[in-house]
Amino acid sequence: MKRGFYTIMAAQFFSSLADNALLIAAIALLMQLQGPAWMVPLLKFFFTVSYVALAPFVGAFADSMPKGRVMFIANAVKVAGCATMFFWEQLTVTGMSPYLTVLAAYAVAGLGAAAYSPAKYGILTELLPPQQLVAANGWIEGLTVGSIVLGTVLGGALISPAVSSKLLAFDFPLVDTFVDTAAEAAIVVIALAYVVAAIVNLFIPDTGVDHHVLKRNPLYLLHDFQHVFRLLWRDKLGQISLATTTLFWGAGATLQFIVLNWADVALGMPLAKASMLQGVVAVGIAIGAIAAARYIPLAKSVNVVPVGIAMGVVVISMDFVHGLWLAIPLMIVIGGLAGFFVVPMNALLQHRGHILMGAGHSIAVQNFNENLSILVMLAVYALLIKLDLPIRFIIAIFGLFVSLSMVLVYRRHQHNQRQADSLHLIGMEKASPRDTPLH
Repeated sequence: MKRGFYTIMAAQFFSSLADNALLIAAIALLMQLQGPAWMVPLLKFFFTVSYVALAPFVGAFADSMPKGRVMFIANAVKVAGCATMFFWEQLTVTGMSPYLTVLAAYAVAGLGAAAYSPAKYGILTELLPPQQLVAANGWIEGLTVGSIVLGTVLGGALISPAVSSKLLAFDFPLVDTFVDTAAEAAIVVIALAYVVAAIVNLFIPDTGVDHHVLKRNPLYLLHDFQHVFRLLWRDKLGQISLATTTLFWGAGATLQFIVLNWADVALGMPLAKASMLQGVVAVGIAIGAIAAARYIPLAKSVNVVPVGIAMGVVVISMDFVHGLWLAIPLMIVIGGLAGFFVVPMNALLQHRGHILMGAGHSIAVQNFNENLSILVMLAVYALLIKLDLPIRFIIAIFGLFVSLSMVLVYRRHQHNQRQADSLHLIGMEKASPRDTPLH
């Protein structure tokens, strides 16, 4: 790997670490303000909706300048989100609700994350040759999973009495007079992590790729996004990778809540302990991501779709597990299948997007689809819970949905491949980047 790749990894680690720690600090702040319980999941909603609402604009923004500069700006926006959350009390003087201030502040951080993502993944296609994309995605995903686990632990540690009491004893320059609670002290430390990530961004090399002039007309950007959206969905390989990653991230976000519910009902684990199972799944994802990076070349990426079918079947087996000694290896297996499946699909999607329209635009389309899937699937899950369906039924429905969806995607790929082969045989195949199979 080129040296610049390791700089990207370092920047991604600190930024993702802070993202996950900030969620814990934001929840603690809402609890400090005695906000209603239903506002806690709204944090994730406000953070995610930025990816969907800003998708037509962040892709063009990411392709308008060197990706390292985009990542620097995005981390600066995240620091602004931390500052807004930190000064919640001063903002409420203007009449703004303290709960809405926290949600809005986390939405600002989400805006930074939405701008960061197209640059983070897009620069890989600019910096590395296609044959290294799967390996690069494997390391990035593995590192991201590690930062998720460590970020959650860091956030919990920062708000714990043992650590927060020491933090509150420090004299923070310029902000010490405003730091009164554990959540506020945690936000200061998290903001510093974003600053470190921003500084590392300054050392990311310019790849020398030509950049598109950013159009300032929002209607033009919407039209441009619609064009690249349709282009990627019409591409024979792009549609397969986009469909699978869209389904995966929607299912993954829902699975987080399913695991917590299942652990409570089937294993009798309280929330504090049940959340540890999410860390076990993350470990499995890291293992699967590294294995995919080692054994799956870019040209064979679509061959991992059956792994997604198997993942849905394995999820259904959760209904038959009632002991922790079986639950832990099962969570590792589910995570391993997920990591092994999604990394090659991400790499293929980045490669096709880079060929067809530019890396930033394609990642923005990917983010739009994936996060819209997250919002829809979480809404469906909430509806099933509201209908008071037993968790075992929800798990069965969820697993069957994942497996059947992957079967349909795989059959679509086989149809595309047969069509391409027949066109080749009769001499009608067009040598365009959109229709050329990846061999």
